[in-house]
Amino acid sequence: MAEPLNLTVSLRGTREVRGTCQIFRLTGLLDAFSEPTFRKVLASCIDSGPAHIILDLSGIDFVDSSGLGAMVQMVKKAQTAGGSLQVVSNPRVTQTVKLVRLEKFLSLQPSVDAAVESLSNSSN
Repeated sequence: MAEPLNLTVSLRGTREVRGTCQIFRLTGLLDAFSEPTFRKVLASCIDSGPAHIILDLSGIDFVDSSGLGAMVQMVKKAQTAGGSLQVVSNPRVTQTVKLVRLEKFLSLQPSVDAAVESLSNSSN
C-alpha cells in the first residue's frame, strides 16, 4: 500500500514498502527548490528502513544538478545503512544522468520490476 509523501508543491510522490525495499514514486521537479525536502524525507525513510531504495523517477519532468547531488548523497546513505539505491528513469532523467556520467553509480533501471528483480538477484 503506497502512502503519500509530504514533499513540496513542485515535487510529489508516494512511498511503498515491499519486502526488503522501499519504492518511492515521484512526479514533478527535483530541483534546487525541492531538493532539501527530498533529501530530508528520503534520509528519514532510509534510517527507518528497509535500506534498499528504488526511486521511480519515470514521472519526473525535470532534474537539475542539486537533484543529482541529493541522489548521490542518498546512494551513499543507503550503502552506509547496508542497502542500495536504484533509479527507475525516463529519457529526460537518463540524459541528465549520463551527461555527468552517473548512470552506473545511480544504477539506472528501465522499470520498477527490473529494479526489484535486480535487487533480488544481488541478494542471492
